[in-house]
Amino acid sequence: MIGKKITLTSKGREIVLGERTLIMGILNVTPDSFSDGGHFNSVETALIHVKQMIDEGVDIIDIGGESTRPGSSVVAEVEELNRVVPIVEAIRAAYDVLISIDTYKAAVAEAAIVAGADIINDVWGMQKDPRIAEVAATYGVPVIAMHNQVGTDYEGDILESMRVFFDKSYAIAETAGLERSQIVLDPGIGFGKTSEQNVHVMHRLSEVMAWGEPVLLGTSRKSMIGKILDLPSNQRLEGTLATNMFGISLGVDIIRIHDVEAHVRGAKVMDAIMRGTING
Repeated sequence: MIGKKITLTSKGREIVLGERTLIMGILNVTPDSFSDGGHFNSVETALIHVKQMIDEGVDIIDIGGESTRPGSSVVAEVEELNRVVPIVEAIRAAYDVLISIDTYKAAVAEAAIVAGADIINDVWGMQKDPRIAEVAATYGVPVIAMHNQVGTDYEGDILESMRVFFDKSYAIAETAGLERSQIVLDPGIGFGKTSEQNVHVMHRLSEVMAWGEPVLLGTSRKSMIGKILDLPSNQRLEGTLATNMFGISLGVDIIRIHDVEAHVRGAKVMDAIMRGTING
């Protein structure tokens, strides 16, 4: 958040939030991701893409071995392990970049951390497999806890539902010995919400920021943008930039994106404007 520095720790390494927006680049090692499925699911192609993202200024590489798009198939644990672990190992051997593992399965998270990952990115906020909080506590890594639910029906105010959800995530973390200061919240744009609900959450993003917790925003190429622009996923760069620059203006700490170079440049300008200085 702007003006509020927060330091996460990963295996003793400090990850400072609040000085500038951190850029998380997406690396899907799946055959069926909605945007880039099958493009980077070998070690060789993954490393080429990682090098490109690093050259473009990425801060974190987020590796996912199971597509979370609507209607996607559940991947067996062993298959997810086979997809992500060799790539985590290869990236760690080649580069010092931060690596996050996009999974809700504790066994996958643990294997990836042992292989060299630094952060757990859980699309179910530690609630699908609560043991994932124990893994994070044991290995001393932070968790990105995303809001999610089955279906899109909300009995009351959607942001209040999100707060109740995150309170449960915090309780799971506390039971596991994972400190609250090690958790980053993700409002879950594109998950358990209609396009209209996603726009509503974005409209009220300042209220999420007012909770005072570190926040990751993940809007890259989402269907909300496609519906607004009536464009397919590979033509949503400008819409994605708009959502992320809006998020940066409100103080989000991390943006999770496919198109690294454009967002590094956009974030650098926004950070300068928000902080009133070119030099950070």
